[in-house]
Amino acid sequence: MISLPFLLDQVMPALVAAIPVTLALFGLSAAASLLLGIPLGLAMAWGPKPLRWAVRSYSLVIRGTPLLVQIYILYYGFGHLVPAGWMRQGWAAPYLRDAFWYALVALSLNETAYVAELFRGAIRGVPEGEVEAARAFGMTRGQAFRRIVLPRAVGLCLPALANEAVLLLKSTVLASTITVFDVLGTANTIRSRSFRVYEPLIGAALIYIVLVGLLTLACGWVERRLNPQLRPAPPGRHDGSGGRRTAYRGRPAIPRPDGGSA
Repeated sequence: MISLPFLLDQVMPALVAAIPVTLALFGLSAAASLLLGIPLGLAMAWGPKPLRWAVRSYSLVIRGTPLLVQIYILYYGFGHLVPAGWMRQGWAAPYLRDAFWYALVALSLNETAYVAELFRGAIRGVPEGEVEAARAFGMTRGQAFRRIVLPRAVGLCLPALANEAVLLLKSTVLASTITVFDVLGTANTIRSRSFRVYEPLIGAALIYIVLVGLLTLACGWVERRLNPQLRPAPPGRHDGSGGRRTAYRGRPAIPRPDGGSA
């Protein structure tokens, strides 16, 4: 039997307090994946052959292994690769002992591979004639990429990027497996202490539904801002045939012989 007072009074306040951890994981990993994924996507599309093969190998390894395995390798295996003193003292010790940073690195590296593949396809989708026209106007290869290719590629892959953002937000729940107290990690703690299963999980599900809904609205707004063709047309006037005619401003009225105006 689900206890509504327990859900509202004890579960939801604790889960709401854990939302900043989830948003920090999502926001930092999303920003890192964009900063790394765009250059890697460019390297796969336009880079020299050795660089293309290196980036594609990285993408194959990352996309071919589960995210949970990558998190475990970093969290449980990194301590065996560095000197033991680094984990106990030094400026990096607080970060090496905090599971949050391992989850952040794993999420960033994982999402970077997917973003790179999206941008590779989007860059290849830009018509070659536009690049040649930019070069004919005297632009360098870098200027053509910044002014022509990158804006067009971003517009082409925005729907796919929005979908990846939703998947990344939901993937942050895996951080709870290495003692990161995000929304799901806090729900698991409440569940283990209270021996109540449904209320913490239902509360976490409600919070993720709200977060995904807000993220979807934000991505839709950005997509409409960057793609003008997706914006609704301004209201015009209806002509006599039932069609829609856009009002034209700036042309002076032409007088008619009968005293009217055109």
